[in-house]
Formats: sequence, structure tokens, C-alpha cells
Amino acid sequence: MISFLLTLKRLISGLWRAFKLKNFQALFILVIFMLLSGTIFYVRQEGLTVINALYFCVTTLSTVGHPSFEPQTTLGKVFTMIYIIVGTGLFVGMIGHIAYALIKQPEN
Repeated sequence: MISFLLTLKRLISGLWRAFKLKNFQALFILVIFMLLSGTIFYVRQEGLTVINALYFCVTTLSTVGHPSFEPQTTLGKVFTMIYIIVGTGLFVGMIGHIAYALIKQPEN
């Protein structure tokens, strides 16, 4: 448990350092925008609940994928293809900035 708390503390301090970088702030805002727009789209177009749509968006952007859901409409499939291409790059870029902040973090 202590190891988990120390790792969590290091992650939070890395996030704090990353938020000071302008590029990270821009990526963070774009990822939030992607999650919100995807959630709204899947609620309206595919009839998912808000939490299921948000879960699908997060698993899609993090490249984990959702095992049991696939868009049923043609518009939903086209949107998802574009969403994956654009969103994955943004998400990976944001994670890269967090990793950079963690690596450059001075040891205590």
C-alpha cells in the first residue's frame, strides 16, 4: 500500500509539472474536447448512456478498445474511424508529456 501511495504521489507531482508546459495544456484541452464531443455524439447517434459513451471514448482513445460495442450506424462508423485517428494521436501526445514530466522530475 505504501508503494502505491508513493507512486500516486509521484504521478500527481508529474502531472503538476506537466500542467506548467503550454503544449501539455493545449493537448489536455483538446483531449477533453475529444472526450466531450465523442460522448455527445455516441449518446445522440448510437443511443448509449452518458457513462457508457464516455467509457467507450476513453477506451478508444487509450487504444484499449471496447470488446462488446461497435457503432451500428454508418455515420457512427465513419465518425469512429476519424475519432480514432485524430484522438489517439492527441491522447498519446498527452501521455508522452506526462512521461516526460515524470522522467525530468528531480529525485527527492
